Order: sequence, then C-alpha cells, then structure tokens
Amino acid sequence: MIPRECKRLAEVDFPIAEVSRHSAREKSIRHGHPSTLHLWWARRPLAACRAMLLALLLPDPGDPHCPERFKAGARAVLRAPLPQPKGKTDLDLRQALLKFIADFANWDASAESVFLEAARSLVKAAHGQEPPLVADPFAGGGSIPLEALRLGCDAFASDLNTVACLILKVLLEDIPRHGLALADQLRRVGAEIRAAAEKELAEFYPADPDGAHPIAYLWARTVRCESPGCGAEIPLLRSFWLCKKATRQRALRYEIKRPKGKPPEVELDIFEPKSHSDVPHGTVSRAKASCPACNIVLSPERVRAQLAAQGGGADVVLEESGRRTSGARLLAVVALKDDERGRRYRLPADSDYQAISKARQALEMRTREPLPGGLSWVPDEPLPPVGTLGFRVQRYGMLRWGDLFTARQKLAFVALVGLLRQIPPATTARAAAMVCTKLADRNNSLVNWSVGVECPNQLFKGNAVPMGWDFAESNPLSDSSASISQSVENISANILASVIPAASPSSPQIADARNHPLASGSAAVWFTDPPYYDAVPYADLSDFFFVWFKRALPGDSLLRDPFDSTNPLTPKECEVVQDETKTFKGRPKDRAFFEERMAEAFAEGARILGEGGVGTVVFAHKTTEGWEALLSGLIRGGWVITASWPITTERYSRFRARESAALSASVHLVCRPRDAASSIGDWGDVYEALPRRIAEWIERLTGEGIRGADLVFACIGPALELFSRCRQVELPDGEVVGLAATPSARGEPARRGFLSYVWEAVGRAALTQVLGSGSARAGDGGAGMLEEDARLTALFLWTIQSTALPENGQEDAADEEAEATDDENEASRPTVRAHGF
Repeated sequence: MIPRECKRLAEVDFPIAEVSRHSAREKSIRHGHPSTLHLWWARRPLAACRAMLLALLLPDPGDPHCPERFKAGARAVLRAPLPQPKGKTDLDLRQALLKFIADFANWDASAESVFLEAARSLVKAAHGQEPPLVADPFAGGGSIPLEALRLGCDAFASDLNTVACLILKVLLEDIPRHGLALADQLRRVGAEIRAAAEKELAEFYPADPDGAHPIAYLWARTVRCESPGCGAEIPLLRSFWLCKKATRQRALRYEIKRPKGKPPEVELDIFEPKSHSDVPHGTVSRAKASCPACNIVLSPERVRAQLAAQGGGADVVLEESGRRTSGARLLAVVALKDDERGRRYRLPADSDYQAISKARQALEMRTREPLPGGLSWVPDEPLPPVGTLGFRVQRYGMLRWGDLFTARQKLAFVALVGLLRQIPPATTARAAAMVCTKLADRNNSLVNWSVGVECPNQLFKGNAVPMGWDFAESNPLSDSSASISQSVENISANILASVIPAASPSSPQIADARNHPLASGSAAVWFTDPPYYDAVPYADLSDFFFVWFKRALPGDSLLRDPFDSTNPLTPKECEVVQDETKTFKGRPKDRAFFEERMAEAFAEGARILGEGGVGTVVFAHKTTEGWEALLSGLIRGGWVITASWPITTERYSRFRARESAALSASVHLVCRPRDAASSIGDWGDVYEALPRRIAEWIERLTGEGIRGADLVFACIGPALELFSRCRQVELPDGEVVGLAATPSARGEPARRGFLSYVWEAVGRAALTQVLGSGSARAGDGGAGMLEEDARLTALFLWTIQSTALPENGQEDAADEEAEATDDENEASRPTVRAHGF
C-alpha cells in the first residue's frame, strides 16, 4: 500500500500539453470508439480519464515516503519500447512515469498489450495484488470507470439516471463479460431484425420506377402567410441547399405561381447552382417566417400558433386518395441507384405521399391494442414543462415524446420495438435496444439534413431539444446513415473498440451520490465529473431515449424510478441540478439547492475513501461565482485541494468554442480528505504566500500552452491548497476568513473572502505578461501602475487574444453543422466574471 503521507504523481506533476492534445483529438473519432456506443452528454475524453487515473494511482518517486518496492518495480516495468529513466535518480524515474502517462493517453496506444500490461504492472507495484477500487458517483457515460477497468482496477460506477446506468451496464458489465462474442451476436440478431423489418415495412418505403432506392425524404413544416390578399403557403426552410460539396452542388429554387382566385403557390425545382448567389435565402430565422410571394414577415408568435394548431407541423395532411392538402411538405427525395455514383435528388411524386397515407393507416391498426401492461406503443409520456432548460418544442404544439416523430417514423419504431421485444433477455438484449435509440436520435422530425456530408444529422447537437423547421426523414431499411443496418454495424464496431483484454466486469448501480452504497473507507480513488448547475438537464434529455428503452426492454429492472414508483420517466426529484421548474420536497431546485446537495455528495466521497485515498473533481464552469460555490462545497465536505490540472477537452474547430467564451479546458481538482487534526491557519501567512504561488503556477501553465480563461481557473488548485489544508483561516483577532465574501464581517479580508484575493493575484500575474514586464515571478511589473478600469480592459483583451484559434486552425464544416444551435434563440454567451481583478 502507498503510505498516507506519500504524494501521488497527480499532486506533483502532470503532462498537461500531451494529454490535452490526445484528449482534443479523441473528439474527432466518430466511429469505432467507446464514446460513440451511445450518446451521453458532456462525456469526458478517455485520454484525460486514463492519464489522470494513472497519475492518481501511482506514488511520486520523488517523495521521501514513496515505497522502495514501487520504485524498483517501476524501473523494472519501464523498459524498451516504453519510456525509460534517463538516470538513476528518483526525479529521473518521475519524468519517465510522466512520459509513459502521456504516451498511454494516445488512443492508438490504449489497447496495445505492451502499454496495457505496463500500466497494470505499475498499479500492482503501487497497490499490491489486491486491485484498488475506483468510485465514480456521477458516472454518466462511463469514461472514468471504463479507464479504471483498463488499468486493472475494480470500478464502482453509479448514477441516479436510469439511461446512464443502462449504458454503464453494457459498457462495464456486458462487454467485459462477453467480449468479442457480444459484437458477433449483435450482428447476427441485427441481421434478423433488419430482414424482418423489411418484410413488415418495405411497402411504406417503395423503390423508384427506375430501380433507385430512396434513402431520405427532405421535408419542411409550413405556415400560411397572414398578409391580406396573400395567403401563400410558406415552406419553412433554413436553407435551400441540398448538397454543398466542392465537386458537387445541388439546391432548391422556387417560382411563384399566381392562379386566378387562389392564393399564390410556391413551386419548387432542383437545380445545380453556378454560384452561391443563385440559391435563394432561407424563409425562416429565429422563428420569423418570410413569405416568398409577398415578402411579408410572419412574427414568431404567429408561427408558433400555426404550428401548435398542427400539433408541431411535422405530419402532412392528406386526402383519402393520398393527395396532399396542407401540413408538412415533401421538398425532395434522396435516392441511390446501383449503376450511378453519388446521391440523386428528385422532386416528390404522388406515390411518395400515397406511401405516407398507407403508413398512417397501418400505424392506426398496429397501435389499437396497447402493449402488455397497458403501455402505449408510441410514447405518450409528457415532455418537460415549458421553460425547462434546452426545450423549445412545447411552444409549437409538441407536448408528448411521441410528438417528435412523424406517422411513418412512428410506424417504423413500433415495428422495431415489436421485433426487439421478441429477443430473449440474454446477452444481446440491451445492446440490441441501443439500435432503436441510436436510430431515434437520427430519425425524428427535428433532425436536419447535412448538406456537407449528405446525411441526416443527430437531434442532440448539444444539450438541448431545439426546434427544427425543415427535417430529414431517413429510410430505416436502406444501407445508408440512420438505417437499421448502419446502427447495428456502428454499435458492433463500438463494442469491439470497448473490449479491454482481461478486464473484470463491473456492476453499475442506480444510486444517489449523496447516499452512496459503498462502505466507509473502501475506495482508493474517488474520481468524478459532477453536474454543473443548469448546464445540462440530464434527466429531461435522457427521457428521449428512456421512453423507447422501456418499450424495447420489457421487465428490465433498470428502467424504472426506484425513488418514485409513480414516475413514468427517469428520476427527477433527487437529481442534483439547478432547475427552478422542478421541486425537491416542495422546495424549488434553485442555485442554493444545487450547492447544498453537491456539498453533501462531496462529503460522501470523503467518507468512502480509504486511508491515504485521493479524489479528483472535474470542473469547467465559466463564472467565478460557480467556482466559489464548488470550492465551498468541497471544503465543507472535508476536502483539501492539493493540485489542479487544466486538460483541454475540446477541439479548436468546435462551433461553440469559436462563438463563445466557453472554456476549452476542464480543470481537474486533485484533493484529499482533510486530516481531523488539521490546525488553524494564520491569514497573514496565507496572504503572503498567495502571490508567489500564483505567479509560479502561471509561469508553469503558460509554458504548457494554457491561456486565457482556462489559465485563470487552473490557478485555483495551488491557491486553495494554501487555504484548504487548514481547518479554518483566522485573522489575529480570531475572525474567520471564508472563501466567499461575508458582508457583515468586521475585517476586510473576511468581508471580501479569500477567493477575491485569488482572482486579484491571478489578474496581477496575468497583467505582467500582457504588459511584457518579464517573468511573472518578478512581481507586479507595470500592473500596479494601471487604474482598475485599465486593468480590466487589458485582462479582457488578453483573454480574447489568448483563446483565439491557432494559426493552423481549420474550420470543420461538418462539425459546425453537427454542433449548430437552435436558430430560434441566440445561444447564451457564458462569460468569465472578473471580480477582484
């Protein structure tokens, strides 16, 4: 065992630049990666988790308390082709271990036997033959516990959310237990499901007369112009482009027909534009609709009212003959023909609408009788209340989860659910159910068509269910994107990528992080990425998948709310988030609720850690107030912060990063439970040491390429180590100095709070660099000569300049489309609030 007094590598040093590079690169791996097994929001990169876990598990060879047996074992492990100590000193061994951690963070090295065996041998050298236990109470998509299994540890993953736990079961239990056989079984079962679905659904997705096979149908919601004397039907299109590649371009254009005695008609045509100016502008932006016939703009209120009257506007209104009269309008059909290269775009035919009419009749027949137990075939569970973060669609008449799908999409999912329910509850059941939910993410009435890669996008481009105007309906029987066969193949490939040789299965559980099921002192590492205030409405978003999972997996014990048997959706009451639309025991889930509950979860983390255990909390909030609350919760929970490491986890080309002040790095706060015998600190000593500690840290971080807002918050760790190692910090008269401001306090330090001095010290050290006054260690330089307003201006410019794209940054059109936000509302612009600077 590692002595309690011995520091871990993560408390001394960390290869920030290399791990950041590998973490950012992971975001571009779209297929054959565990993170794409099933969507989960704000998932941590495996590279960052793997590197930080190993640095937490290994003692620092430079520490005088480091066991000699570990140093001898580490030297034996680090042999060619692995990094080797350049000398015989303990510091040389430390550098070799850090180099190994950096190299192992590379996804390409994560499954190589030489690295895998070396990492596990290092963990054994540190902890003995008994695998250390890693606990993550907010496990979500499972990045942290998966990497714990890779390192040969035991992992205890838990989450309050039922969908998260189902994903964890597949990732951490089914895949380690069945390995490659699970992928093979899924491919076999998937082929059977695909064949059965084709027999049941083929007539609703007919081939073209010349043998071409439709792969997608491009639709637009419609509203009526309310201008006197007009009344034209307005197809709501964000863009008239269909295909926008350098070598191939297709678009829609329109002509206004004015039949006598009738409203104007918008007639569409497909053409090959010679320049961008040939393509008309879209007809809708931020819920305002522009009439192509009279150029009058319909207000958002009227657009919402008309679409609400249509139940969301995604379904077409047809006569008995199959002729369209109103509702959604089919713009174009995308097809493939065996003897042609590339996708073909054609205008809709009467047969396309007739297929929809037949699908609607079949849906009505199929869903007359409910599922066993009274559950409806089509999800009738309510969407969250209006005002819930990230949800806009309720204002347009979509009130139930089933309202997000067209009639033909519902029929396809009803058929798929029926086939999935026939699979016995064996090894493949959960993985097969993911075919349904993965397909739902790409085949609903809010998914737009990517003109760059010519396929449907995903619904969840971010942490929201945004309103959509035009949408792409996929053919689930094709072999293209958003089809059954492609979903099966993608999940099978992701299963193969998630297989870790000789990894022991875990048993994830639904659990409240404030009341953890692990016994006291049982974990060696407590490592978690908690929710951040109202950043992600996890439970509400996950209901999109939950309603299909519970229909496809009857009787699965995970698919229920263990805290409220009357709740038909995922657990909400105990969820630790800020959401004023919900209550906890009659109290609104406001900011104070979130902070109190998070402090309780932190206290539970300290309880379950064993002797000498360490913890890490990942945080990426964008305001100083958010940091103050998190840190207050950690300290109240009994933790001492010993280090902080900013790891870049986002691509520079990320749409949100280019358009906002969102942090590109996630700060990993390394901490330990505070010793019950810790002393009372003297304010004078803490205050005197603070500027020197901050200046040293800024110099270190800038050398690693950390800039701007990321650097500001990365300085938290060393500053808080000075403060949190004491039971409390007092002024000479005994008054306590807290983290946050205490307006009623007598002395100025207590009134201002310690963190205001931290932000001030960071600001002064940063200004030294802005003004080019030499090393940050030199002191204020010219910073002290500037007035407060000038300091704020200089810091603002420094932050903007420091977070700019690198010179070789390339915009990724596909990424931009995939991550674009709802154009009804401007995305919020989080800022770094500089109080104290």
